[in-house]
Amino acid sequence: MEQALSGITVLDLTFWQQGPMSTALLADFGANVIKVEAPDRLDPGRTLVRYAPRPDAPNAYFETHNRNKRGLVLDLRREKGRQVFYRLVEKADVVVQNYRPGVAQRLGIDYETLRPINPGLVYACASGYGLKGPEAAQPALDPLLQARGGIMSVTGEPDSPPSRTVNGLVDQVGAFLLALGVMMALFHRQRTGEGQMVDGSLLQASIAVQAWNINTYLLTGTYSGQPIPRLPRRLTSPLWNHYRCGDGRWLMLGMAQIGRYWPRFRQFMHEVTGTLLSPEELTVDWMRFHPTELMGLIDQLDQLFATRPAREWVQLMRQHDLVCDVVQDYSEVAEDPQVLANDMIVEFQHPVHGPIRMVHTGINLSRTPPSIRRPAPEFGQHTEEVLLEFGFTWEEIESLKREGVVGPRADV
Repeated sequence: MEQALSGITVLDLTFWQQGPMSTALLADFGANVIKVEAPDRLDPGRTLVRYAPRPDAPNAYFETHNRNKRGLVLDLRREKGRQVFYRLVEKADVVVQNYRPGVAQRLGIDYETLRPINPGLVYACASGYGLKGPEAAQPALDPLLQARGGIMSVTGEPDSPPSRTVNGLVDQVGAFLLALGVMMALFHRQRTGEGQMVDGSLLQASIAVQAWNINTYLLTGTYSGQPIPRLPRRLTSPLWNHYRCGDGRWLMLGMAQIGRYWPRFRQFMHEVTGTLLSPEELTVDWMRFHPTELMGLIDQLDQLFATRPAREWVQLMRQHDLVCDVVQDYSEVAEDPQVLANDMIVEFQHPVHGPIRMVHTGINLSRTPPSIRRPAPEFGQHTEEVLLEFGFTWEEIESLKREGVVGPRADV
């Protein structure tokens, strides 16, 4: 079946997570993504600890970020390796790299070098701190940018230390934004014939994912008299809060419009528990100026929600058009009927491990949907296949292999 990005060729020079995830998204929609690794510098994700009870389990990290790609080993530090790469660039549509600023220039594969070879090339950089500024060359990994971008400053209870959120959050957001940038550049090229450079940094991703939070500070300067605070749970709206239920499970309420939902919620709790909550009218100003009463209200709700199991509360509250849901762990997410009905997790036939399940792409198109068609490539698995497709002869390939320019080395 023809896919949205069929016919688009991507040369993927990325490693770890942000860059590889961005190109995996392109591959899911049919792009011909070729993962390029050095003979003695394979993607570190290949050897990342698996966090699995079985030593023969698939490498979830590498499979996630490199599915649907083919693997090519090429030594870009050698002149002949660069000449091979230039021939690939002639026919490619996209190059994606996440080297530190300056590395691509030293290798001779930066945008200014490649643009004359292919003026329509879309050249994407997955950087850490951005391409400019005094710290552009600093190494950057996800937790550093959760810290630098302010995410850790607003995560957790106010009296607890700064806290990271899910591992790889900034990497994932950065990947999505970089893939979006590539798509916009391809659309521009379709209209004009011109390629361009795309820059997506982890620092920018960490800020972008908090846009309205940071804009609240930028546009108002203060919130309750100080920069955006971490509010303790007992001083947060009772309708935008979480409660431990009678079965030990947690229930999350998500009713931001207090004036709309509080009368209905108050009547519901009265009918179900016999308790009439105070105050009669709940407002932001009331919560702001009555902190002691607000904490008492949260304590009261803690006791009431502890009288029934979480899913029973969900069933009852939804009958009254009250917005809530259960906090699920990964084992529950993996079997969630709503997740499965919408193919958010799909089964894939792995050639080594048999049928495995994986999180799907996250974007749905009705006519040209994404798919997981092949596993992450073995190191250099498709070197010969790819070079033949780009017009290299068997004689050239054998010569390049003998010289160590392409193909895995024996000690890798």
